[in-house]
Amino acid sequence: CGTPKDAFLKVCEYIAETSAHDKTASFLYALGWTQHSVGAQNIRTMAMIQLLLGNMGMAGGGVNALRGHSNIQGLTDLGLLSQSLPGYMTLPSEKQTDLQTYLTANTPKPLLEGQVNYWGNYPKFFVSMMKAFFGDKATAENSWGFDWLPKWDKGYDVLQYFEMMREGKVNGYICQGFNPVASFPNKNKVIGCLSKLKFLVTIDPLNTETSNFWQNHGELNEVDSSKIQTEVFRLPSTCFAEENGSIVNSGRWLQWHWKGADAPGIALTDGEILSGIFLRLRKMYAEQGGANPDQVLNMTWNYAIPHEPKSEEVAMESNGKALADITDPATGAVIVKKGQQLSSFAQLRDDGTTSCGCWIFAGSWTPEGNQMARRDNA
Repeated sequence: CGTPKDAFLKVCEYIAETSAHDKTASFLYALGWTQHSVGAQNIRTMAMIQLLLGNMGMAGGGVNALRGHSNIQGLTDLGLLSQSLPGYMTLPSEKQTDLQTYLTANTPKPLLEGQVNYWGNYPKFFVSMMKAFFGDKATAENSWGFDWLPKWDKGYDVLQYFEMMREGKVNGYICQGFNPVASFPNKNKVIGCLSKLKFLVTIDPLNTETSNFWQNHGELNEVDSSKIQTEVFRLPSTCFAEENGSIVNSGRWLQWHWKGADAPGIALTDGEILSGIFLRLRKMYAEQGGANPDQVLNMTWNYAIPHEPKSEEVAMESNGKALADITDPATGAVIVKKGQQLSSFAQLRDDGTTSCGCWIFAGSWTPEGNQMARRDNA
């Protein structure tokens, strides 16, 4: 990269000195490292260096990503990528036609005796998630509802999805908290793709360039509105300061925040908007039928006010609870009573006795309450 050799070696010396017991170092990285053909190797090498120096798990140490957006870590934690499920589990492929094939493919076996292998608990994470999704409808007899999950044949990331729009293979697009017209590198192509839709739904606190893609604003957005037949539905949502909830930072700390102001006008929370869509769809399926009804009709939606789920309810559901008394395998003693919140993902089971929306969030809302809301104001 043109870095002078003597300067590079000097930096290496400084880094090596942090192996001393009274020193530490933190590696901070962002897209400058990740967006390379060798991006994964960059990050892995950085982690290995920190492990060798003893800088992991130390105050002021570690490997820390600098994210470009607040709570973007939460997006990946909750599986909002096209081939993901919550907690970095994978969505089944069309080649994984039964539960056992899927679990075998995703549950690693330890290579060495005594090796740490927390992904060896994959079946516990998965079954507990399915119980959170489908409740009593998910049973051992129906493989915990495995057949109700979609099975992917190829990647459907956002770039692929817009390419499908361009090809006329997509009728509608629900765009939640995203502004592709301003985010993608080829604005004209994005507008051309959106122009081929029958409808576009935007869920956003702002009136974005995407929701107004069909409007002519001269050189700023030179389109022929008369030739665009896409029907746009704008659903104004709240911003983070207008509702309670949690944010995940890049160190995967869950931090709770409280509502600071009421939402303006007719704006609703994302949860209220999505609940309204889901409940209407479920009613239509129940009355009129349709393709693949089981996924919709069997989904658990047991919030106190179904069309207004509270952030606290969703957080407790993500943490997980015991659906029956949970016992210690070694002693048989009850460690979690039926109905009680879980304290750790180590308490998850694969026999349908635990429910957990996202296993890495287990321990965030325990019997002691909201652990994300703890503050030390000293």
